[in-house]
Amino acid sequence: MATDELVKTTTGIAAHGAGRLPSVDVDSFNIEIKDEDGFLGDRASKGAFRAILERWRKPLRKSGEDPFGKEASEEISKKTLDAILVGDDTEAWAVVHSAIEDFAQELAYVTRRFLKTKAWAKTERIVVGGGFRDSRLGELAIARTEIILKAEDFKIDLVPIRAHPDEAGLIGTLHLAPSWIFEAHDSILAVDIGGTNIRCGLVETGWKKAKDLSKAKVVTSELWRHADDEPTREGAVKRLTKMLKGLITEAEKDGYKLAPFIGIACPGVINADGSIEKGAQNLPGNWESSKFNLPASLIEGIPEIGEHDTAILMHNDGVVQGLSEVPFMQDVDRWGVLTIGTGLGNARFTNRRKDNGKDRDSTENGKKKAKSDKE
Repeated sequence: MATDELVKTTTGIAAHGAGRLPSVDVDSFNIEIKDEDGFLGDRASKGAFRAILERWRKPLRKSGEDPFGKEASEEISKKTLDAILVGDDTEAWAVVHSAIEDFAQELAYVTRRFLKTKAWAKTERIVVGGGFRDSRLGELAIARTEIILKAEDFKIDLVPIRAHPDEAGLIGTLHLAPSWIFEAHDSILAVDIGGTNIRCGLVETGWKKAKDLSKAKVVTSELWRHADDEPTREGAVKRLTKMLKGLITEAEKDGYKLAPFIGIACPGVINADGSIEKGAQNLPGNWESSKFNLPASLIEGIPEIGEHDTAILMHNDGVVQGLSEVPFMQDVDRWGVLTIGTGLGNARFTNRRKDNGKDRDSTENGKKKAKSDKE
C-alpha cells in the first residue's frame, strides 16, 4: 500500500499502520523523495549536520586554527555545541553558526519538496522532532528554516515538538487507542523502537484532567541500547517482552489502572496485519520477513494484562511522534511532522474534528447533501 494513498479504516482496535485514527487521518508517512544526489531525507539528518560542521572546520584545520582541536565532528556532543553558542570563543561560535545556517538551508530545501507533493498540499504547520531537536542548535536551525521559508512566501509555521523527543514517541501511542480505553484505565504501556535503542514506558493518560490527552505524561521508562548488544531478532523480542512485564509489575505495585493495551512506534512502513513492509533495516535481525510479526510475538508473550486480553497497535515511529502533538494542533486543519534523527521521518495529518458527536467527514458530507437537496 502506498504511504501517500492510505486506505481510511474505521477507528477501533483493528488495523496496524491505519490511515484513520481516532483524532486524525494520516494522509501520508515515510515518503521517500529522491533527487539527483539520492534520498532527500539524507540532506537533513543528524549525519548531514555533522558533515556540514566538518566542512566548516576543514579550512581552519589546515591553518592549525580549528577551535575543536582533533576531536572528530561526529563525536562532539550536542551539549558541547550548545555551550559554544553561549560561550566566549568567537571562532568556535562562528563555526557552529555557519553549520546551523547551512543546515537550515538544507532543511528548508527538503521542506519545500515535501510541501510540493500532493500529500502535503495545504499544510499549515510542521512540528519538528527527533533527537536533533533536543538541543539549542536544533531549535535555532528550526527557527532559521521557518524564516527562510516565510521569506519565500511559504505560509507555514515550523515549531519544535513540545514533548522531549525521548518521550514523544511513547506519549503519541495514546492516540492510536480508541477513547473508550481511557474511561476505565489511567495508563497504558508504550514502546518506541529505533535503530539504536528500544524504549518502553508506562504512560499516564491524564484523561480525567484533560479529555484531549494534553496532560499525558511518561511515569517511568526503560531504555535498552540494543545496538551495543547486537541481539538476534528473537533475542530482541524476548528482551522487549521482559521489559514490558517489568513495567506491568511496577504499574500494579504503584496502583495504576493499566489498560490491556500496548502502543508501539516502529520504523518503516507498517502493514495492517502488523508486518513491516520496508524501512526496518537498522533493527536487529530481519524484521521485514513475512514470517515475523512483532505484535503477534508480543501477544504470545503477554496474552493478558490484568483480567483482559492484550490488544496491540503499531504504527510508524514518525507518525507516533507526531501524534503526541494532536492536542496542540487543534487550531489548524492540516499539519505535518519531520523527525530529524539517523534519517528524516515524516508524516502528514488532517484533523478529524468533532461536531455534535460526528467526525468532520460526516459533518461535511451532511452539509453537501443538504446543499444539493436545496438546489
